[in-house]
Parts: sequence; structure tokens; C-alpha cells
Amino acid sequence: MQRLDPPFTGDERSLLESWLDYHRTTVQVKCAGLAEADAWRTPLPSSPAMSPAGLVLHLYWVERNWFERILTGVDVPLPWLVERDAEFARSGTESLDGVLKRYAEQCERSRELAAGRGLDDTGYHPKLGVDISLRWIYLHMIEETARHNGHFDAMRELIDGTVGE
Repeated sequence: MQRLDPPFTGDERSLLESWLDYHRTTVQVKCAGLAEADAWRTPLPSSPAMSPAGLVLHLYWVERNWFERILTGVDVPLPWLVERDAEFARSGTESLDGVLKRYAEQCERSRELAAGRGLDDTGYHPKLGVDISLRWIYLHMIEETARHNGHFDAMRELIDGTVGE
């Protein structure tokens, strides 16, 4: 999968969407060539629930939370509300390819949900009791996905020696 560098100029929305898509694609790139057994290994001592595939699952749920639950008000049952770190857990015989596909489909769903809204349009965060703008959601998702791409780099280096770019 090829990443497209975000443009150096443009309107605010185009830049936000381009940066988020860049980091979403980076998730796919960081998992490329990872052996199935290694995809479920948890190499970071301070994060015993976090495997590369589990981190993709986490990002899937984060996308659902912010774009479906918060922005559009859809009732999405979130695993972390039931049990801490449950969103990282493998379900049955789930494969890395399967979770990457699910994540990509959710990213596309998130794009669709945001497409008809302005950056100042808001959704409601029930736990915090506040309205949150689409602009804030984009910024948070860029931060969240980019931060976890750093985790992918550390995990890959520990698992199979692959060093990120």
C-alpha cells in the first residue's frame, strides 16, 4: 500500500483529511509483511495487551467511537466500557488481514459520515457531557493514529527487526 504525502497548501478541511488519511494508510504500511503469529505478539512490557493486530483493532474501535458514536449519535457498544483493554483482544481465529480489512472499511465509513458535515458541526460526548466539533475529532484522530504508528514502529523493531520510515 502506498502512502500519499499530504499537500503543503490547501484549505483546512483538505489538509485535515489528508493528514488523517496519511496516518490511516501508515497503519497498513506498518503491518505489511508481518507474520500472522507475530501480529498477535505483545512485545512492549508496559503494554501487555498491545499487539500489532490488537492495535489495529483498537484503532478500528476508536474510529467507530468518534465518527459513529460521538459525531452521529449512533449507539455503539464499546469494548473498553465493559473491560479495560478489551478492544485489543483477538476474537476467535481473527487474522491480521481480517482486522486490517475491517479497519479500512471503518475508515471509509468514517469518511462517509464526515463528508456531509462542516468542521464546526458537532456531535455529543455523553461521558463528558459536551458538544465536540468535527474539527476537534479530525485533530484528535490525527494525534491518536500518529501516536499509535509510533507504537507500531517499536513493536515491529522488537518483533522482527523491521525499522519504520
